[in-house]
Amino acid sequence: MRYNEPVTVAQLARFDEIIDVRSEAEFALDHIPGAINCPVLNNEERIRVGTLYTQVSPFEAKKVGAALVSRNIARHLEENLAQRPRNWKPLIYCWRGGTRSAAMAAVLQQIGWRANRLEGGYKTYRSTVLADLKAMPQRFDWRVVCGLTGGGKSRLLRALETQGAQVLDLEALAAHRGSVLGNLPGAPQPSQKMFDSRVWDGLRKFDPRRPVFVESESRKIGVLRTPETLIAAMWEARCIRLEAAVPLRVSMLLREYAHFAIDTAALGGQLDRLVELHGHERIASWKAMAAAGDGDTLVRELLELHYDPAYARSILTHYKNLATAATLTVMADSEEDFARLATACIAQG
Repeated sequence: MRYNEPVTVAQLARFDEIIDVRSEAEFALDHIPGAINCPVLNNEERIRVGTLYTQVSPFEAKKVGAALVSRNIARHLEENLAQRPRNWKPLIYCWRGGTRSAAMAAVLQQIGWRANRLEGGYKTYRSTVLADLKAMPQRFDWRVVCGLTGGGKSRLLRALETQGAQVLDLEALAAHRGSVLGNLPGAPQPSQKMFDSRVWDGLRKFDPRRPVFVESESRKIGVLRTPETLIAAMWEARCIRLEAAVPLRVSMLLREYAHFAIDTAALGGQLDRLVELHGHERIASWKAMAAAGDGDTLVRELLELHYDPAYARSILTHYKNLATAATLTVMADSEEDFARLATACIAQG
């Protein structure tokens, strides 16, 4: 590939590294998975140059911008990019594939690196992601792991991945466990655009000739929407039913949600979201159990009075093949048992 030859999203894998030269805020909202951020204008500088462009003149904006971009590129060369080898081949992109990426690419090319720009920049990348998310899910043979809350569905997915199966862990990509108590401590959910990018990145790496395992999900995981074509494909897919006894589910949930035993105030805030469904008296009772450290009773009641009825109302409505699904039973809260279950899943083909 020659310098300055147009590069498409389909050619991303041809490059050693992808560099996003947009500002930190643009990068945080969404970026190509695996890209590093080397802003040629940071958040404040971008605002400053934009203000000059609209309030003074394009010439003044370009003059100030050129100085800032030059200093930032020099800093990246001295710091972030200092150890790149002679034959390094980076791909550069900005918002539209224009001035910011052109400046970085030009300097890298002058050094001797085989740098290219992404045609159309992030805007074209985002359009490609949205188009692909409408078409890609239909290419795969899905296996949907279904089961009641706390039954180990996510654990099974991790065990499947360890054994080499193709897995799309939507809850991991969404940084959320998919329930009213599903927020992960210290890990805010990504933006919708970033979630889309993560799902797209997972899908593009799969082999359509092999099954893909995924956990049964609703349209939303926390505040994020599951792509419509993906959820539709999941609803039509072959299912695997995962079962576990209530005491075992309680035990696994207490371990998985141990952070709420420490931060009962956070737990109370989440429980308040259930007042409309269960009333103030029951919510107060659950908060009292949490404060008293009676996690076993709290979790058991949440399962029996909230999660299990909600699951029963929704799962068969959407996952029509669950009625004929093979059933696997969790026997122990151990890596060995989930490895056994993963082997059984893979053996079913």
